[in-house]
Amino acid sequence: MEKATNKMAIERTKKGYPACWESGGGYRNTGDAIVVAGKDGQPKKAVYIRRRGELANAPHALIILEVGDHIVEAHHHREDFYIEISKILGFENDGEETFALVERVNRFDRGEWDAEFPMFLKAAVEAAVAKATCYHCRQPHYVKIE
Repeated sequence: MEKATNKMAIERTKKGYPACWESGGGYRNTGDAIVVAGKDGQPKKAVYIRRRGELANAPHALIILEVGDHIVEAHHHREDFYIEISKILGFENDGEETFALVERVNRFDRGEWDAEFPMFLKAAVEAAVAKATCYHCRQPHYVKIE
């Protein structure tokens, strides 16, 4: 399987660092989540956690990204999951928007993974599944608390 590089729109912090929001949550029968894991699959420290305003199924924690980090996206309909794990290869800026250059590491669809599952990402995937099924989620699920 040849790995393709894709562009993913991301944020920039006030100081200019590339960043991504951990976001999402569940509704009655559907849900989505984005979770960020470090190179080693461990949670990363959030530079900002939203605690006010509309929080249900919204962006919850802003996390600075580095090359080698992983982004786990989970979507479900009646708990039939589609999960995609991407690894960050670099960053690109076109003046107004910032993009992370990512390659898909693994995909879960129709009940199975398309390649051997990287076990060091198990906790991140479980957090993404939990967040996608967390009804009207209002808080981050996979950030380092210090």
